[in-house]
Amino acid sequence: MRVKHWAVDLNAGRQHGVDVAMGHFDRTLEFIDQLQHADTAAAVCQKLLGITSEFGLTALMAGTVPQPGTPRGQQKDHVLLCEWPGEWLERYVARNYVDHDPVVSHMKQLQAPFQWREASQAIRIDESSGEVMGDAGEFKLRDGLAFPLITLDGQIVMVSLGGEAVELSGADFGLVSLVATYAIGRAMQIHTMAAKNIDHVELTPRERECMQWAAVGKSEWEISQILGISEHTSEKHLLNAKSKLGAVNRVQAVAEAIRRGYIS
Repeated sequence: MRVKHWAVDLNAGRQHGVDVAMGHFDRTLEFIDQLQHADTAAAVCQKLLGITSEFGLTALMAGTVPQPGTPRGQQKDHVLLCEWPGEWLERYVARNYVDHDPVVSHMKQLQAPFQWREASQAIRIDESSGEVMGDAGEFKLRDGLAFPLITLDGQIVMVSLGGEAVELSGADFGLVSLVATYAIGRAMQIHTMAAKNIDHVELTPRERECMQWAAVGKSEWEISQILGISEHTSEKHLLNAKSKLGAVNRVQAVAEAIRRGYIS
C-alpha cells in the first residue's frame, strides 16, 4: 500500500509541476501576442518594457558589440534599440565603457541569459569594470538581465534589460528571457524584413513536440519520459530544431519556433 500511495503522490507531483509550467507558459504566450501586434520597433520596445517593469526591469539596450578600440564616434552606430537613460548612454560612450563592462565580457563568454550580478561574480572586477557598474547604479541601473542573440549574418547582438530593484524568481527569469528574446527578434524582423528570406524552415513532428516541451521548461530527460523516447534522442531532436531555426541557445530557439507558429 505504501508503494501504491508513493506512486500516486509522485504522479500527482509531476502533474502539478506540468500544470504550473503550462500556466507560466500560457502567460508568456499572452505577452508574446501583445508583442506580435506591435508594428514598429519602438512599439516593441515600449510593450516589452511594459511587461518587464513588473519585475523591476525598466530600461532596455540592444546592439551589436563594437570591436575593442572602436572610435567613440562610431559606437552609437552599433545601437539597434534603446530605451536607456540618455545621460548614461552618453557617459558610457564617452568613457569607452564597452571595453571594460563586465556584462559585455560575460556575454561574449556565455550563450545563455544571465543576470548582471552573475557577471560581476564571474568576471574579475578591476578598477575600470568597477567604475562601470558603479556609474550604472547612479542611473538606477543596479541589476538586470542580459543575453546574446545571433543575427542572420552572424553578428552578435547583446540585449540588456536593467533596473534599480530587480526581482526575478526562477520562473520569472525564464519568462522574461523568452519574452525579451522574442521581442528583439520581432523588432529586428520589422526592421529588416528578414522573415521573407527564411520561411522555408520546417521542423519534423517530433522536433516540434520536443520544442513544445522545452518551451515549458522541461529538460532533455523529462522530455524523453513524456514522449517515451531516449534522452539521447530528445537531445538530438532539440539540437536539430535549434540548428534549423538558426538559434544560438534554447531560449532563442523557442522564441523563433513561437514566431513561426510551431508552438502555440
